Amino acid sequence: MKIMQEQAFARAIELKGEEDDPTGIVQKALEDLQKAVDERLKKLEAKGENPGADAELKKLEERLKAVETKANRPSGGGNNDDPTEEAKAEKKAFGTYLRRGSAVPEEELKALTVSNDEQGGYLAPAEMSTEFIRDLVEYSPVRSVASVRNIGSPSVKYPKRTGITNAQWEGEGEDSEESTTTFGQLEIPARKLMTFVDISNELLADSGGTAEQEVRLALAEDFGKKEGTAFVNGTGAGQPEGLMTHADIQHTLNGHATNLAADPLITLMYALPAAYRNSGTWMMNGTTLATVRKLKDGDGRYLWQPSYQAGQPETLLGRPVIEAVDMPDIESGSFPILYGDFSAYRIVDRLAMSILVNPYLLATKGLTRIHATRRVGGRVMQAARFRKLKMATS
Repeated sequence: MKIMQEQAFARAIELKGEEDDPTGIVQKALEDLQKAVDERLKKLEAKGENPGADAELKKLEERLKAVETKANRPSGGGNNDDPTEEAKAEKKAFGTYLRRGSAVPEEELKALTVSNDEQGGYLAPAEMSTEFIRDLVEYSPVRSVASVRNIGSPSVKYPKRTGITNAQWEGEGEDSEESTTTFGQLEIPARKLMTFVDISNELLADSGGTAEQEVRLALAEDFGKKEGTAFVNGTGAGQPEGLMTHADIQHTLNGHATNLAADPLITLMYALPAAYRNSGTWMMNGTTLATVRKLKDGDGRYLWQPSYQAGQPETLLGRPVIEAVDMPDIESGSFPILYGDFSAYRIVDRLAMSILVNPYLLATKGLTRIHATRRVGGRVMQAARFRKLKMATS
């Protein structure tokens, strides 16, 4: 019996090299084994040998019939009795791959691909990085040189003396003349800067908190830029009063409408009283700064003095310079340079930037609203401490 089984298996292995269909290989091996069993039964019946061996052969025959029945069943998975040409090609390619491995012809190996690259690409989404790409936000650094105070009221009032006494030289026995001193007050109100951002709840959840952090950062950068712009060019109506819009700040003429010269800068600087001049700072934008760095005195030496010590600012005529992006460029009629004692510009903070997250207002739309509010004021306290350069001849 074992010899017959080994012959059947050997026949199956032999057929592997001749057939491409694995089902056909099994079917032929079973048929050969069935024929061998039938021949053996006939010989035993004719000779009348051991009935125990006869029973054993009949059991083997029944088992072979059961295996043959299973092999002849159609594959599962629904109505698949009549496979398509594509299914037949894949089945054939799979059988070839099992027998030959990497030696499968390329045209048959392609039949094993269930989906193309484009479909596979959608099933493997790109990785979401936690790093955000942000554009640079520039703002004028007036706050770094101005005097800053915190207040607990909507505004703050400063008493102001508007004049001095009128003393006179008198002779012996003469009566002194009466003098009057006038006073006033200067009020700096805290102006309100506010906005809100609506962001989807899905984005908030999927980003793991990163999206909300970016919104907060964007608000802080926006508020900082708007503040810096107002401290330079604010109108004072609904916003802080800017340095360049204060009507009482005097100016020095450049002498030319477009060409910046070195002498007017010296004139401007020494037009201020010594007490203010010696604590002054230059303010201009980057374009003007590039022009100023090229200016030379009569001996060909640059007026600009680079800093050679860490922590020390670069200077123009011995005084530090700050670069304010909101200052105007050099053009006819403009005021591209401001010099003065910036402690005379007062910034009052009533409320630091406040963030309020409201997930309920637009909950039915799946949105969360983020409110941002800032209350800050600014005003020139003493116009005599500043002076501007005007690009004009008169």
